[in-house]
Amino acid sequence: MKQASIHIDRNFKLADVDERIYGSFIEHLGRAVYGGIYQPGSPLSDEQGFRSDVLALIREAKVPLVRYPGGNFVSGYHWEDGVGPKEQRPRKLDLAWSVIESNQFGLNEFMDWCKKAGTSPMMAVNLGTRGAEDAKNLIEYCNIEKGSYYSDLRRSHGVTDPYDIKLWCLGNEMDGPWQMGHKTAEEYGRLAEETGRIMRMVDPEIELVACGSSSLSMPTFGSWEETVLEHCYDEADYLSLHTYYGNPEDKTPDFLASSVAMDEFIRSVVSICDCVKAKKRSKKQINLSFDEWNVWYHSNEEDKKLERWIQAPHQLEDVYNQEDALLVGSMLITLLRHADRVKIACLAQLVNVIAPIMTSDTGAWRQTIFYPYMYTSVCGRGAVLQTVVDVSSYESVYGDAPFLDAVVLTDEEKETLTVFAVNKDLEGSMTVSCDLRQYADYRILEHMELAEADLKAVNTRLCPDAVCPKKSDGSRIEEGRLTAVLKPKSWNMIRLGK
Repeated sequence: MKQASIHIDRNFKLADVDERIYGSFIEHLGRAVYGGIYQPGSPLSDEQGFRSDVLALIREAKVPLVRYPGGNFVSGYHWEDGVGPKEQRPRKLDLAWSVIESNQFGLNEFMDWCKKAGTSPMMAVNLGTRGAEDAKNLIEYCNIEKGSYYSDLRRSHGVTDPYDIKLWCLGNEMDGPWQMGHKTAEEYGRLAEETGRIMRMVDPEIELVACGSSSLSMPTFGSWEETVLEHCYDEADYLSLHTYYGNPEDKTPDFLASSVAMDEFIRSVVSICDCVKAKKRSKKQINLSFDEWNVWYHSNEEDKKLERWIQAPHQLEDVYNQEDALLVGSMLITLLRHADRVKIACLAQLVNVIAPIMTSDTGAWRQTIFYPYMYTSVCGRGAVLQTVVDVSSYESVYGDAPFLDAVVLTDEEKETLTVFAVNKDLEGSMTVSCDLRQYADYRILEHMELAEADLKAVNTRLCPDAVCPKKSDGSRIEEGRLTAVLKPKSWNMIRLGK
């Protein structure tokens, strides 16, 4: 049995957790909106057409933030099409996903939905086919109380109070040649700078996210970030990162090592941000918004067969298995281990489209990845302790990968200590120890594990609970030392408290 040790000191805190690190994402794509969060006429929907069963699962996961309306969709979106009387809203071609957009769900519906879901908006502006003028109009519609054209337009739509949206994305993946209005780093950097400056003229209290590279594999990675920040460093508060991982060749050890690549991606972008800071002799620190991350590959072949110009098709509907849940757990651990710089993150996406929640006309259910996401969101609050993991590694396509991913958090207000850990050993259990004499009066509250023997096991409409966490008795504290036995290929959460 492999041995591992975790070393912490209650005085060595990395950072307080910004709850927005547990955000998610809703795009006008596939059945994320229509048939996902919004389905008028369904017996499962409320009077506004919002799926009540989906709302319950989102509240269960305490999703603090939802990015909207895209994604690739936003780069061709006219927000005005989705406000006002529904019978007057135009049906439009969505070039991003080759479908018809009915615009029956738009900004005002999204903001009403956010209130019911107990979440906050992260709004994106179109810097693909539009620009600074339209961004100004949108923030005026959202954040000014009354007395101007767009604030009064909102009031004429029945919304008296301003939405006061404080977090804004300056476009989406503008480095990608697939993007409508794709730009060079110089073009985008200048546009982001000017758009941000004008938006702050309307509301000086907003926070702005500039587009970083769409992935680490982009040929312009690094130079894109540097050039963009050289232009908009003073206006941007965050730089975005996007990444998805898959296992199409069924090489599970390499797949589970993807968290190593994610870690290196974060470190690289932090280095670039700090390089520009030094060049500018600035006292301002740019933090990171990892506003798209997930596993994505299961649906790729099916999506190639989709008919064009239909509405809300079954698109990007990955069915997740046990090994996907393990990697999602490791990616969450990776984000937390960089909580000093990663302040916002969005699991992409939330419902039906590469999502932890799936729906049919008869109900909603939790995919395997829902569980590490939900437990980490609910219990991963407080502060991240600097966590040193001593464990053996294995060779992977990303270099040496540790058999154990782990992070420890403390919530001093609730007097709890939480350990998240993933055992990537496919064959054997692992004994993990941690000296907790600084927490001598703490006891084990619970040990939850997701340890399905079949890595390809999934949850479905007919078998929604085939893969779900169970309580474990594999942890104990003796003489101030935590000892836990982690099953092979398992995700674990161990909570301790007084």
